[in-house]
Amino acid sequence: MKNHEVLESYLSTVSMVQQQIESCNRFIHTGINRIVESQNIIEPDVSDFAIRLNSIRLEQPKIIESDSSVRSFLPHEALMRNLTYAAPMYITYTPVISGVEKTINMAEAYVGEMPVMVKSDLCYTKNMSYEQLLSSGEDPDDPGGYFIIKGTERVLVGIEDLAPNKIICTKESSGDVTAKVFSSTQLNFRGRCSVTRDEYGVYTLMFPTLAKSLDLVLVMRALGLTSNKMLEAFTDKDGRNDMLLNIETSKAKDISVQDAIGELGRMSAPNQAKVYQEKRAEFQLDSYILPHLGMKPEDRLEKAQYLARMAEHASLVAYRKVKPDDRDNYANKRINLAGDLMEVLFSSAFKFFIRDVKYHIERTTARGRKLTVRTNINPDTLTEKILYSMGTGAWPAGQTGVSQVLDRTNLFSSLSHLRRVKSPLTKKHSHLKARDVHGSHIGKICPSETPEGPEVGLTRYLSLMAKVTVGADETMAAKKLKEMMQEGGGKPVKG
Repeated sequence: MKNHEVLESYLSTVSMVQQQIESCNRFIHTGINRIVESQNIIEPDVSDFAIRLNSIRLEQPKIIESDSSVRSFLPHEALMRNLTYAAPMYITYTPVISGVEKTINMAEAYVGEMPVMVKSDLCYTKNMSYEQLLSSGEDPDDPGGYFIIKGTERVLVGIEDLAPNKIICTKESSGDVTAKVFSSTQLNFRGRCSVTRDEYGVYTLMFPTLAKSLDLVLVMRALGLTSNKMLEAFTDKDGRNDMLLNIETSKAKDISVQDAIGELGRMSAPNQAKVYQEKRAEFQLDSYILPHLGMKPEDRLEKAQYLARMAEHASLVAYRKVKPDDRDNYANKRINLAGDLMEVLFSSAFKFFIRDVKYHIERTTARGRKLTVRTNINPDTLTEKILYSMGTGAWPAGQTGVSQVLDRTNLFSSLSHLRRVKSPLTKKHSHLKARDVHGSHIGKICPSETPEGPEVGLTRYLSLMAKVTVGADETMAAKKLKEMMQEGGGKPVKG
């Protein structure tokens, strides 16, 4: 098109790093409080005492000078003085004594600092005009989307990953067909659950903490599904025949639910007491099998139905009624942006913070000193954990190179770096198919911009007009779908 009117109009209204800023804003407004809510009880080994964490709030960046004065400061000052552009965090807590919340003693404590993304909602430059930016010493053309850690500009590179909570069915080189789901919860737990159909039609199940695969019928029986209900869960004739074969050859077809749980316990915790084995088995059923559907005993039947759906999908692929899924298709992938990565980092650091508070409270009590919550909170615990990962690029999930020094060779190299997408695959291995340009990259990934050498095809860049959505709350959509299914006479299914 002449003079690229569409491109010029788009770039004049949309920032090229908008997805990074929106992702970080989502973490600031909802993600950080969701993590605190999920771990809101601190229960030290002190009789009749606990702490309930209510909420956490972040202020705009501030600096404490040598004369103890506190004032705000802008990104360019952080760069010149080798400071971290960070916001103070304050958490509201309530002591719980003998099971009763002492709301009269509710207080707020300073718990550390959170690095602030330039141009995010917490940044002072967010709503400044062109003239205000010039007069304050800021670059009016700076897109933002990066952090300033000890005077160094650092960008969190987007991490490419397979889509969570979605059945992806592939045919393995051995001839087996595997239907897998990367079950992910809001607590940043991610576990791979897979149902495999071998060449004879036998189903096996794998989930985290297992050393070897389990009989699918045994697990579905432990989840509360009878043999007839297992067959009813299959809509395809060939899939139902496969399930019938599995039921007839399984030792678990005629046992009770409690016996199935006991058998799972013996396999997962051999040579242990029977009570411990049963508790271990129930914990695995609730916590490690499809946790995104729920982690309570009442969610087990829905998990069994979901496993049946996975097994049927594997049979459909095996009988060539459905094509196997393409792992390299971008419809089966998601990109973890800065906000998602910060959630993972803060969740890990917050767990360590809670353990640290528990330790200090227990030590104070053991020494016979007066127990005051605020004096047992060390604000350096959270700050150091966050700044270490931001400064080194080593993330809690074992990934490296997540945080990188922003390329300031020129404006285009900076924008390109802020739109970089990194594959989690190791560069030591060939991964030939993963490195190739895929048809689904059109309009999303630039087909030509990638480094040479070992990183070729594994480090990619978003195309010029590509935009990554930052996600939304699924609760309302799931509720509406359940209502529609109930109106249609169907059974509501979570997830």
